[in-house]
Amino acid sequence: MKLGSEQESSRRPILIGIVVVGIVVAILAAIFRTEEKKPVGPSAYAANLKLSDLKTRAAQNFIGATFSYIDGVVTNTGNQTVIHAEVQVTFKDEMGQTAQREEIPIRVLRTGGPYDEAVDLNLSPLAPGQSEPFRLTFENISAQWNHAYPDMQITQVSVR
Repeated sequence: MKLGSEQESSRRPILIGIVVVGIVVAILAAIFRTEEKKPVGPSAYAANLKLSDLKTRAAQNFIGATFSYIDGVVTNTGNQTVIHAEVQVTFKDEMGQTAQREEIPIRVLRTGGPYDEAVDLNLSPLAPGQSEPFRLTFENISAQWNHAYPDMQITQVSVR
């Protein structure tokens, strides 16, 4: 009889440990569970920003890394000054499916120095009726990209 009760008493801490670990895992799962985000539509003012004259190009920096650029012109057709804007860029593969999607801020080009400098719109706001050259910079683009112009949608706009 002693042998059976010794086995039960040696299993009890193991069972208690398993139950405690299970409870802790359940609590952590409940805490860190992220609710599925609803897709956010574009900002209401986004319809007032027009992208045109798009050109893609690639360049290497001094250490040999390749960067890809999309240059173009952004025009503010609305009645407020734009101080920040983001665009969702979707690169497609040969089958027309999404190979890569990125949300990236629009940076306008300042051309006063020896080379063009892309700066955020909060440093160079876009006034109503104004057009400025812009640049989107990508460090890596998926190898599956079909090299056609990507789909671009302005998603976030801040105005003053």
